[in-house]
Amino acid sequence: MTVKLTGKNLKIEDVVKVARQREKVEISGDALEKIKKCREFVDKKIKERAVMYGITTGIGELSEVILTPEQVEKFQRYLIYSHAAGCGKPLPEEVVRAAMLSRINVHCNGNSGLRPVVVKTLVEMLNRGVTPVVYDKGSVGASGDLSPMSQMALVLMGEGEAYYNGERLPGKKAMEKAGISTIIYNARDGLATINGSNVIAGMGSLELFDIERWIKTSEVAAAMTLEVLNANMAAYDERLHKARGFPGAVTCAENIRKIVEGSELLKMKGKKVQDAYSLRSTPQVVGSLRDTFDFAKKMFEIELNGVGDNPLFFPDEELYITGANFQGTPTAFALEFVGIGVTTVSALSERRINRLMNPHLSMGLPAFLTKGAGMFSGLMLTQYTAGSMVCENRILSHPAATGSIPAAADQEDFVSMGMNTALKTRQIINNANTVLAIELIAGAQAVDLRKPVKPGKGTQTAYEVIRKYVKFLDEDRPLFEDINAITEVVQSGELLDEVENAIGKLK
Repeated sequence: MTVKLTGKNLKIEDVVKVARQREKVEISGDALEKIKKCREFVDKKIKERAVMYGITTGIGELSEVILTPEQVEKFQRYLIYSHAAGCGKPLPEEVVRAAMLSRINVHCNGNSGLRPVVVKTLVEMLNRGVTPVVYDKGSVGASGDLSPMSQMALVLMGEGEAYYNGERLPGKKAMEKAGISTIIYNARDGLATINGSNVIAGMGSLELFDIERWIKTSEVAAAMTLEVLNANMAAYDERLHKARGFPGAVTCAENIRKIVEGSELLKMKGKKVQDAYSLRSTPQVVGSLRDTFDFAKKMFEIELNGVGDNPLFFPDEELYITGANFQGTPTAFALEFVGIGVTTVSALSERRINRLMNPHLSMGLPAFLTKGAGMFSGLMLTQYTAGSMVCENRILSHPAATGSIPAAADQEDFVSMGMNTALKTRQIINNANTVLAIELIAGAQAVDLRKPVKPGKGTQTAYEVIRKYVKFLDEDRPLFEDINAITEVVQSGELLDEVENAIGKLK
């Protein structure tokens, strides 16, 4: 299906469809008319020699420099050149595509003042698979993601580099192969293409999509551990969580009850009156992340459908306003909060892994989940790996969004550093996938050690997925391949999909 852009209807799920699944994009007729009308207003003001930031003036500290009519036409090209100052490694194509989509939707609101041909060219690049090579370092997340967005903007001029059909090519060649005409930026065009925090918006949207699935997968892992440790499920009673009232906790407890339904493991004798916090507090901790996620998703969908640009033009009022709608702080804060949440839930997972390993805590399971403890170390070292990942995530959870360093000779004296937030949030998710993978491997090992007592329907399905990739640890073997395999299963969503196919969608 085609994703139709209006400026006001873009969802995180749509970003995933276009960025990852390469669905086509179309601009609505109304949005295109808004873009045209706004440009007519800008052209009128240029003819009147109005002083407009970034159009008839320089930018940043040079905003007081008034450009001649001849300079106005050349300025946009030099603006892109000077701002393409990033470095590092190329971002994944899906991130660049998400950023392009986000920027197009900004333009669809009709407040940016660029020519329609620029927006149409961006759409053609998405639809025909031309993805600019954009480096991951250099954005301070205010005045937008200027460095990476400028690297993207070079390709529209037939410069820079781009990926096309799996090849990395000069920008001009990629555009030619795709049959897309390059453009010359006119007044306002260049700045309107780059002046927003759209790489943060695009990358963060993909991260939030992955985090939502990760949260549900964490509930599957928790459910498996609860079963093999014969947890007291009174702590998951709906009445308990509704009495406090946090919706995330209510949902988490409901999901876990659904996953363990039909469990024989939870009917074993020897149940404790009250379990340790790592078993008993899962709904409260995961629920806190759920509630934080809801806030973050709301912030991102506001950003995806808002006008992050400067200046803004209001043709119906014959008005233009200079401000700071490019600031990445709102989305940076959202990602910081969910990054903290994922780190915390990962720490809870690691504590449950520890309980599975420790014979003093594991309700009769053998030490380190091996029948030959002493000769064999079993899954002992997997807990080390999980601990290392949790420690790294705690370091990464230190906020980047409080780290402003002034730019542009102190004209831009407070910036969001939100791109750094987005980059480290991706690493937090990657590490968190591995922590869950380790808990799932340990949980499956414990299920085998508890046989013939059977788990619940959801847990049994998860167990079967794990056993497709990782066999029972009868005697010690190198474990890195097992961990990497199940990390991929978690990341791809295969395990969650199979569980939901078996028991129905989790909330």
